[in-house]
Order: sequence, then C-alpha cells, then structure tokens
Amino acid sequence: MAQPNYTGAVKAALEAVRSEGRYREFADIKRRCGSFPNADHHQGEIVRDITVWCSNDYLGMGQSSVVLDAMHAAIDETGAGSGGTRNIAGTTHYHVELERELASLHEKQASLLFTSGYIANEATLSTLTRIIPNLVTLSDERNHASMIEGIRNGRGAKRIFRHNDVDDLRRILIDLGSDTPKIIAFESVYSMDGDIAPIEDFCALAREYNALTYLDEVHAVGMYGAHGGGIAERDGIADKIDIIEGTLAKAFGLMGGYIATTADLVDAVRCYAPGFIFTTSLAPTIVAGATASVRHLKTSSTERMAQQERANKLKRMLTQRGLPVLVSASHIVPVMVGNPIICKNITDKLLNDYLIYAQPINYPTVPKGTERIRLTPGPLHGDQAMIALVGALDEIWSSMKLERAA
Repeated sequence: MAQPNYTGAVKAALEAVRSEGRYREFADIKRRCGSFPNADHHQGEIVRDITVWCSNDYLGMGQSSVVLDAMHAAIDETGAGSGGTRNIAGTTHYHVELERELASLHEKQASLLFTSGYIANEATLSTLTRIIPNLVTLSDERNHASMIEGIRNGRGAKRIFRHNDVDDLRRILIDLGSDTPKIIAFESVYSMDGDIAPIEDFCALAREYNALTYLDEVHAVGMYGAHGGGIAERDGIADKIDIIEGTLAKAFGLMGGYIATTADLVDAVRCYAPGFIFTTSLAPTIVAGATASVRHLKTSSTERMAQQERANKLKRMLTQRGLPVLVSASHIVPVMVGNPIICKNITDKLLNDYLIYAQPINYPTVPKGTERIRLTPGPLHGDQAMIALVGALDEIWSSMKLERAA
C-alpha cells in the first residue's frame, strides 16, 4: 500500500503556482524613519536605496511625529505587550480610549477593536450569521477575501450580486422579500480598481426591503470626509449604515481593525466571536499610536488633500504617456497589464534597473487576466519621484513592446 507523499504534494502545489506565473516573492525592505517613501532594499549583503510605490500607508502617518511620540510615551508608561486577550488582562485604558475615538469618528454608539481588518470582517460577519436566525448575506462579487471567509464560516445562506450593481441587488431583495432577515455587505472603495460603491442607493434598498447594511471602509477611513470617517462621512450617510468596518493599518499608519455600530451589536460580537475572544489584544504602544493618528486626522485635512493632489497628478502623467492606467474617482492608481509573468517582469525591472519598488498584483487578489501594478502615491512622493516612476514605466513599456492605451 502506497504511503502518503507529503513532500511531493507540497512541491506540486508550489510548482502549480510557479507555472501560472503567480509565485510571490517578498521584497526585504526597511523603511527609513523620516525619509519615507525611501527605504533600504536588502539583497543578501547588498543594500540599495529604493523608492516605495505600493505602501498602504497612504498618508505617511506611520512616519508622523504625532504618532511616534504617542508610541514612545506608551512604551515608557506601560511597557511592550498587552499581556493577554481582551477578556483576560488585555483590555488596557489605551484600548478603551481608541474604541471611544472610533465610535465618535463614525458617529456610532460603540466600536470594537480587532488585531486586523481581516479578523474584524471574518469575525463579525461569521458571528452575525450565527446569532441572527435565518440571516441571508448579500455580498458584492468583488468583496475582499476576509468578507468572503466570514460569510463562508458563518455557514448561513448567501447571495452574490454583481459588482456595484443596484439593479441586481434589487432583484435579489425582491426575490427574498421583506420578511427574510438579511444583511447587505459591500465595500466603499475597492482597493484594486479604485472604484466607489453607490452606497446611498444600496442603503435606500436596505431600508425598502428591511435589510441591515455592512460597509467595509478599510481603504477610505482617514482618506475621505471632513474628519476622515470615510466615504460614508464624505457623502453624509454614515447614519444610514448599520455596521462600519475599518482598519488602522492603512491611512492611520499602524495595524489593527475595528467595527463601529450599536452598543448591543458590539457587545454581541464581543461575546460570541472566537476571532475576538481568543486573540491576544493589540500592544498598547500600537493602540496609542493609532489613537493619536485618528485624533490628528479628525482635525487635519492637509494630508488628505496632498494625497489626492499626488494621485490625480500621477494619473494625468501616466495617461499622457499612453500607459494603461485605470482611472477612478479614488486615490488608487492601477496600471493594467493582464498577464502575471509580464507583470512580474515589469516590477522586477522597476526594482533592479530603476530602484523603484511596486509589487505585482495577481490572482487570487485580482481575477486572472487582470494582473496589474497597483501604485499608491502619497503626500511624501515628490515631483522628482513621480517623474522617475513614469519615465521608468514608459521605457519599460517601449522596451517590452507592450500595448499602450488608446
């Protein structure tokens, strides 16, 4: 009788990824405090000065003295880790303060911190299905993997509607009827294309057909709205959203995720979600930095305005060269390639020949055939860095004889 070939199975799985051109390599980089987006790229004994163009630290708050000072103070006051889960010694005063700040940001009764945005989505969506009898989840077809996993792990009924399609969502709601318990789950800014959901239309349908709304604002919190509350705040409709989910790891420059909603719903998720109950809480120094970042961006629009200016300028520069940028209303700047091997070759050339770091984005992050380079210009990317990036892409497109936009 043949024995299981564990090693062979692992190697076969890796070879399958390599053969599809989507094997992922990590760039060994070290950001330099005070000089971001410049960083050190380590290749064995060789260290090179590169410019980072794919960070989700959209506003550079991970380099802000406001944030760093708060983190240093927290280390001096309390030490390193939190010491446990939120239920067992891990709820520090820092956590309580940040949750109050986030509830205020979204004008909700309460908020709940998680160790990441992924865990916030997975834990909340799976828990809702378990505690609300017969709940049906209506999910946008391009929702993030964390939302998909949460819906799947809840083991409840689900329906998928076409991306940002109000009519398709209406069709499903009509089919389910007003009496069926249901929740509509969608994102505000979709991070790979940069498009924005018709939130107000979705909310109107939710009210008409008696559904809850769950909005992932991960790529919008800190970035939009007078206080950084996201697209829902910008459009004046945060009160129409039942549950807002966000992150501290992008515009706010730290790590962690959260939900903001009613006090009862926060309490229920706190009591039932394994992803919350059994996880060591965020370190106080991280929470202190996040609190400082949220408070700063509540009162300062300088960073948001500078980032929007940089993103719009980069889109214009790419378009002028005929490079296939996917223009959107958001801050995301995707350059479409459509082939995983070519996409990897382009980013390798950028890094090795031009000292520009932009990670290739391929399946399963995006559908096969839509591979791209996702650029994230920020307030700290100067004109010369932008000229260097666009010039490098222009030369690569010519040398590789790649198709340009019409």
